[in-house]
Amino acid sequence: MKPLTVAKLSVLIYVTLTIVACQEPTANKSSQGKLVLTGSSTMAPLMADIGKRFEAKYPGIRVDVQTGGSSRGMKEARSGLADIGMASRALAEIEQDLIGIPVARDGISIILHASNTISSLSEEEIIAIFTGQVTNWKSVGGPDAKIVVVNKAEGRATLELFLQYFHLDHDAIQADVVVGENEQGIKTVAGNSHAIAYVSIGTAEYDATHGIPIRLLPLNDIPASMASLQSGAFPLSRPLTLITTQSPSPLAKRFLNFARSTQVHDIITKHYFTPASS
Repeated sequence: MKPLTVAKLSVLIYVTLTIVACQEPTANKSSQGKLVLTGSSTMAPLMADIGKRFEAKYPGIRVDVQTGGSSRGMKEARSGLADIGMASRALAEIEQDLIGIPVARDGISIILHASNTISSLSEEEIIAIFTGQVTNWKSVGGPDAKIVVVNKAEGRATLELFLQYFHLDHDAIQADVVVGENEQGIKTVAGNSHAIAYVSIGTAEYDATHGIPIRLLPLNDIPASMASLQSGAFPLSRPLTLITTQSPSPLAKRFLNFARSTQVHDIITKHYFTPASS
């Protein structure tokens, strides 16, 4: 093999450096064209659809939506593992280092199997059931059957709001089944005629109107429905919030503005939520 001349070696070095120089901006451009959202399972389907519309409006941008609970969304937005976190609640006092942007509003409903004859439960009865003071449906006017209590896992915003509203400690809940996502709770109740759970009104109302055998119970005589939520009458409600650091990227800011705009109100209502700005 002939040794390289100085001229040939210079050309080889130039070509190599040129290839590297051309590749680096491409990699940076690709990383800047992707948004990662993590957190609330309640929000994930909504944000996935908003993300698709955002991608259609801005070709070349990819929006990756991952679940894992509101706590994950908060943690990863703060650490930078996610561009935007999703939390189905408002920011807490200790989270004021972050920015919370409400995009929609949801409520939490108690659900039973559609065959359960109970039409309503008082707040006192709900507390008694979830804390194990009442263990048979017969005690609250239902069938003679053991109550199967379905609770949410720690780190879920639905659990936090439920405990806050009913003034309960997590340790007081006597659960037979622990679930993560809303659909897991709905699936459990749909498959057990003696079960009780609490889930997103939006998810539950959608499933109930699409053949899933569950029923949403009123709270304080107010129906658990989108209409009650939109009017502000339903007492157990929460904001669906996008979370960022104090200095989000330009792409994250663009997405936040888009998710808050009227351009996505039809998507929000399609998912049985209420737009935050309405």
